[in-house]
Amino acid sequence: MHATLVEWMGPEDANNGGFVHGGTIMKLCDEAAGLAAVRHSRVRCVTAGMDRMTFNSRVDVGEVVTLQATVNAVWRTSLEVGVKVTAENLQTGETRHTSTAYLTMVAVTAEGRPVQVPPLEIADDDVQAQRRQREAQVRRTNRLDERAAFHPEGS
Repeated sequence: MHATLVEWMGPEDANNGGFVHGGTIMKLCDEAAGLAAVRHSRVRCVTAGMDRMTFNSRVDVGEVVTLQATVNAVWRTSLEVGVKVTAENLQTGETRHTSTAYLTMVAVTAEGRPVQVPPLEIADDDVQAQRRQREAQVRRTNRLDERAAFHPEGS
């Protein structure tokens, strides 16, 4: 499942250096990931965590930012959504990959209780989706191992 958000970055998005706040990009990643998660699960989804956020280059005020979110993997009540961020300079037409984020979303009922998510169906010939799913599983395993190392008795 996919979702795309497109935003034109204005002066209200700028930091004191005149570039777009990293936090603005993070918020937009969260929105795009949430949209993809809800499209897949058809229920409300909340952000459980952001596994990784990389900033490859800055985004300038006046550029158009496109966020492409893809559900990479699904577990019982959670999903990993990858978000690729690109910026386009409207005067030159130059487009560049500026950021990548991986977010864990949890499907919940109206009362906020986790609810089972439909499985992610990947075609046998979709090698990119299969790769994204494998990599998502590695990130999940690492998150769970880290949690166990910090909280050995589940505390």
